[in-house]
Amino acid sequence: MPEVTISIGGRQFEVACQEGEESYLHAAAKMLDDEAQVLSDQVGRMPEARMLLMAGLLLADKTASVEDQISEVRAELAEREAELEGLRNVVVEPERIEVPVIPQSVNDGLAEMAARAEALAQEIEDKAAG
Repeated sequence: MPEVTISIGGRQFEVACQEGEESYLHAAAKMLDDEAQVLSDQVGRMPEARMLLMAGLLLADKTASVEDQISEVRAELAEREAELEGLRNVVVEPERIEVPVIPQSVNDGLAEMAARAEALAQEIEDKAAG
């Protein structure tokens, strides 16, 4: 088990950790040291145990606040997912498009007119040729 030296509030501590977790330990120690520095700036020098306790409590307060925010975000996410699921279950009616139907008598009339026009065109061609 590796031994790591960390500095908190200007004091050195030897701490053991699992292999490969040294960087996590240093990051956690930095967070605790930052809180201890705030306390030291505000209160001045204090006993080691009190400094560690107060710095730990400050970090715990921040952690609790972050956990509350995470809970709120998770609740909001659950609401949005429920809304989305509700929308997935909505049956969307396809858009109805009405196409007018041309009565058969109109079709028949147009076909008759086309036939007459063709006959007239043929008659004009025949007269022009002959």
